[in-house]
Amino acid sequence: MSDKKKKKEKEPFDPRNLKPEEMLKFEIATELGLGDKVIAGGWRSLTAKESGRIGGLITKRKKEMKREAMES
Repeated sequence: MSDKKKKKEKEPFDPRNLKPEEMLKFEIATELGLGDKVIAGGWRSLTAKESGRIGGLITKRKKEMKREAMES
């Protein structure tokens, strides 16, 4: 196991200290009822299905935001 991977596993999840991209990801996770699970176990605690759902909704939300920006 590489040092980078070990560090990532030990890094606690702090919802108050997020980059803009992570804020959107966490916001969607919370909307899906997964916020507490992410806080307790980090992003790695999610199943592939849960992660995929979040990814799909991030993509959808970004497309909507881009469309709205072009309309204004």
